[in-house]
Amino acid sequence: MIDIQTTLSSIEREDAHTSGAYPKRPVSIVRGSGSTVWDSDGNSYLDATSGQGVALLGHCHPAVVIAISEQAQTLITCPEIFYNDQRSALYEQLHSVLPNDLDRYFLCNSGAEAIEGALKVARLLTNRTGIVATMRGFHGRTLGALSLTWNKEYREAFEAWQPTVNHFPYNNLERAAEAINEDTAAVVVEAVQGEGGVHPADVEYLQGLRQLCDERGALLIVDEIQTGFGRTGRWFAFEHAGIVPDVVALGKGIAGGVPMGAVAWRGSLGTLPKGSHGSTFGGNPLASAAAIAAITNLREDNLPARSAELGTWLLNELNSRDLPGVREIRGLGLMIGIDLRVRVTPILQALQERGILALPAGKTVLRLLPPLTITQAELLTIVDSIEAILQEQNA
Repeated sequence: MIDIQTTLSSIEREDAHTSGAYPKRPVSIVRGSGSTVWDSDGNSYLDATSGQGVALLGHCHPAVVIAISEQAQTLITCPEIFYNDQRSALYEQLHSVLPNDLDRYFLCNSGAEAIEGALKVARLLTNRTGIVATMRGFHGRTLGALSLTWNKEYREAFEAWQPTVNHFPYNNLERAAEAINEDTAAVVVEAVQGEGGVHPADVEYLQGLRQLCDERGALLIVDEIQTGFGRTGRWFAFEHAGIVPDVVALGKGIAGGVPMGAVAWRGSLGTLPKGSHGSTFGGNPLASAAAIAAITNLREDNLPARSAELGTWLLNELNSRDLPGVREIRGLGLMIGIDLRVRVTPILQALQERGILALPAGKTVLRLLPPLTITQAELLTIVDSIEAILQEQNA
């Protein structure tokens, strides 16, 4: 029996057993409320990461907490070999916010799993094998999702185990037309590239991909894992282009912070053969209850529209400031990338010292993914800090 030394810090205890897969920051987050989190020493931080884009409603939103608590006292787990009231209610919630054509769902536990499911949907419902994805795209680290992900640093060690994927440049319809052919089962694209540097897709590009897929019989899969449920100022980022994908991968903010993912596809494509896919925990009652609460509150508080309004204000505010060393500021809604002429890591460290948590998006892009409930005053604090740090760094 191991004697657990409670005098050790949580950082020391994690370092003794962690996998090593994560680049960790030297701070132990132990509590959260709204847009603020606290570390084990009682220091507070404005969270412009929202848990890597997860906490759309902020941390520990009361409605999600209540839903989890009540469901935990009723039924926690129920595999999809049985019917369940929470799961069926979640299906109806998803149907209410997605385009009506997207009315078949597979529930899972993460965004990467949603991508894996989307690939299976494409293979099984088209009987084709070719997959096309974009340069700079990021879709997860499980083997199928990893094959779509462009960054070779993630892929190289596992390439022998990955399916072959044809990558073409983002926002380039001519190259897309060359890549998509009669063997292509699916084209996989982010409506806004997140990890790849916060690059929104051109409207004409997404519309053109839709047309190419229609002409050539391929499915258009849109990865909305980071952009979905109001992040970009619409319920889903593909709505900015006025298109409807064949398949959508969902995750991150879908359940208010509880692990969940989902694949949605056009019912006209059909359903999956029995036993062709599965997930023990997918669509469990606890996560489903959390997702129902999250989607309900996103709708009741009109948070997609709020994201659009605050995002426009934030972009204008950033562009009005004296920000030396910035190449470009881009984004949609509350998904903002500040492209720097230097590496972003020192800027992230300086922000953390000032009590602000933010994310990278590649080596030079500062990414802001705050909760959709963040206040304008809190955003102003973030902007002021970014301005001050960049001026200090370039003095």
